[in-house]
Amino acid sequence: MVVSLTRGDTLFATNAGALMVPASTMKLYTAALAFDAFGPDYQFKTTVLRDGAVGPDGTLNGNLVLRGGGDPGLSTRFWRAPAEGPMTTLARMIATSGIKRVTGDLIADATAFDPQRVPDGWLPRYLEAGYAARVSALSMNENLATVVITPHSNGTSVSLDPPSSTVPVINNSRVVAGSKGAKLTIRRLTDGRIDVRGWIGSRAGTRAYLVVIDDPAPWVAGTLRSALAAQGVKVDGQVRVAPTPSEAVPVAQLASPPLTKLAAVMNRESINHFAELLFRDVAFAASPDRVGSATLGNTLLQKFMAEKVGGSAEDVYAADGSGLSTLDRVTARSLVQLLAHAHGAPWAGDFHASLPVAGESELLRHRMRYTPAHGNLHAKTGTTNDVIALAGYVTARNGEILAFAFIYNGRDRWNAREAIDVSGATLAAFVRQ
Repeated sequence: MVVSLTRGDTLFATNAGALMVPASTMKLYTAALAFDAFGPDYQFKTTVLRDGAVGPDGTLNGNLVLRGGGDPGLSTRFWRAPAEGPMTTLARMIATSGIKRVTGDLIADATAFDPQRVPDGWLPRYLEAGYAARVSALSMNENLATVVITPHSNGTSVSLDPPSSTVPVINNSRVVAGSKGAKLTIRRLTDGRIDVRGWIGSRAGTRAYLVVIDDPAPWVAGTLRSALAAQGVKVDGQVRVAPTPSEAVPVAQLASPPLTKLAAVMNRESINHFAELLFRDVAFAASPDRVGSATLGNTLLQKFMAEKVGGSAEDVYAADGSGLSTLDRVTARSLVQLLAHAHGAPWAGDFHASLPVAGESELLRHRMRYTPAHGNLHAKTGTTNDVIALAGYVTARNGEILAFAFIYNGRDRWNAREAIDVSGATLAAFVRQ
């Protein structure tokens, strides 16, 4: 479907009401829903609290709590100084507050979201990949860690980056003298440990492998515990998952980058993890019992489409916020209606700026280059083994702003993508007769 936002008429439509699997064009709905709920400048908070008194010697007689606020930006992507990331920053803030020892436990609170870490409709084969990181209100570094293996003359050393006291790494690897190669297997065990097996050559240098953290909340709290130890703050107890005690008082807090920056990263790089957290953040803010879930997110999205966008609630179903779920369904008509609404919203500039540009940036960098769409068309991509989609805006040659949505479901993805790119270039060259 193609609509002129300048004149308000439909230029083209075919099967515009057919329910289709959207892939990552679903992120357009998540971005609009989040901008509408929070505004572009909103920041998400990660808070450390204490549920006991601190004595004159710096001893906290009680527990320390790390409470997740669904912040996608709790990551070295944004916290690059110090290089160790956000937990080092929090640990320094805690130490500066005067706490030197914690007699109780370090509690990980992820209760802002429901406990479902894998959304409905995510295929099992996705789950070892970084694009299918687990969902938790207490997440960090997109819930990915790095296993680092270094050969030495007398064996290998392995470590987890960032280090976490709750995710031990077992080293069952060996060194092969003289080789520059490596054959290593990294496995997550059912008890949460990471097992490293195989061999690495003595001349191979350091190798690093990304791993998906299966249970993010205790892992993140474990990274804080390790960071506290580095600051000289000792925690006597264990890391455990629990709600924040009602009497706990704040000690330290980190705020995310503004939503407009998070949405730009989500849409330009198509990061599923950002979308899943933002989708549930909207649900958390609207939930009577303060629990964010994809189910409530879908209800809110359908209400948003019907009451604010002026579309039909039946034209969208979101099992998740990212489009990775095979259960998601949208129509090209609802996408164009959403784009039209966003174009006229107070946050229109932020929404437009969140999209990659044809021939120039991120996932559209190599598409529609040296055509009239180059540097003009800005849109969200959607790509899986069975989906090719593109939805966004382009300015026609006569100055009209067009909103468009192309969705293809099937196996002939390359021809579909070529047809979409030709269509985008054609729209950019459009002139009314």
